[in-house]
Amino acid sequence: MNLAEGVQIVSFCILSVMMIGAALGVVLIANIVYSAFLLGGVFISISGLYILLNADFVAAAQVLVYVGAVNVLILFAIMLVNKREDFAPIANRWVRTVSTGIICLGLFALLATMVVATPWFVYSGPTVILESSIVEIGKHFFSDFLLPFELASVLLLMAMVGAIILARRDYIPEQLIPRDTQVKTPLTLPERPRELASAASDSANTPR
Repeated sequence: MNLAEGVQIVSFCILSVMMIGAALGVVLIANIVYSAFLLGGVFISISGLYILLNADFVAAAQVLVYVGAVNVLILFAIMLVNKREDFAPIANRWVRTVSTGIICLGLFALLATMVVATPWFVYSGPTVILESSIVEIGKHFFSDFLLPFELASVLLLMAMVGAIILARRDYIPEQLIPRDTQVKTPLTLPERPRELASAASDSANTPR
């Protein structure tokens, strides 16, 4: 095993431990804000695994879509709702806990059996340096899939303009607002530093 393979194995182990630990934190921690941040850690660890598989475009899409959009949306929803209610006790909670644990163990056993039973092919030929997947996808976007790519960009632009139109507020001139409904705010002068105040008082006291 050379240095590159050792670095890949160590990186895979670190990312796997990070992903499993963050996933357990998402499920076990009672604070939902901490769970949302740990969910972002799970997504980042998955993107690191994609980088190890030489799928850099999928890794970038994972970070942009899941961390930059989905996770931020979850955090915004938590902050906007902001309900402070105590957890109500659930009757026969242990039944749900045991059934959930059995289902998770069954899924883990099924995946482990599939991994062990699958005949994996290990390539032992000469090392081939492949071109980046981002370059290949960009070539296909601007050659074979140019029309769908442009249509998708136009649809995204229309959605952004529609969101701006729905979110904007109409400006009502002051002449159209009744005088009774206008809120009169008193004028307040900003505070001046002591040096300016003393200079102004000295200039006022000096004879002209």
